[in-house]
Amino acid sequence: MALKATIFKATLNIADLDRNYYQNHSLTIARHPSETDERMMIRLLAYACHASESLSFTKGLSTDSEPDLWQKSLSDEVEVWIDLGLPDEKRIRKACGRAASVWIYSYGGRTADIWWQQIRNKLTRFENLTVINLPESATDELAGMAERTMQLQCMIQDGAISISNGRQHITVEPQQWLISGVMS
Repeated sequence: MALKATIFKATLNIADLDRNYYQNHSLTIARHPSETDERMMIRLLAYACHASESLSFTKGLSTDSEPDLWQKSLSDEVEVWIDLGLPDEKRIRKACGRAASVWIYSYGGRTADIWWQQIRNKLTRFENLTVINLPESATDELAGMAERTMQLQCMIQDGAISISNGRQHITVEPQQWLISGVMS
């Protein structure tokens, strides 16, 4: 018998000073049996960074044809495609062809660094692609915040992301590896 997803509930209070976006979101997150707490919390972090009324979680790990999150227009066109991890060039090319804006949130420390060195020169041709790397120490701390029911406050200012659950406070300073096809 196949394992079922574990359901997590999160109330996410977002104060994004960079985008002037202030909103509360009540989210239901299905964590795939093969997904780690770290990856699930990175999905939540990516959600906070791009939050809007039309941003949604997808089937994610259980299907290759969808990203981890996406934002679609009313006419069902993909406006924002968000992938986590270390996707291959074929997947990135497909995403850049389907969506107006593609974001990759890489993580994994040294493994992510190696992936980036191998793929970076192939990605500059995609003008709608942004690659962000999340520091391993921060994603490890995020994983420790995972609970079946979460109340999280998230503040984004000058690119830094502060997340608190009332007991822990984490500041994530993402590294911008590629911004709209331009190396940083």
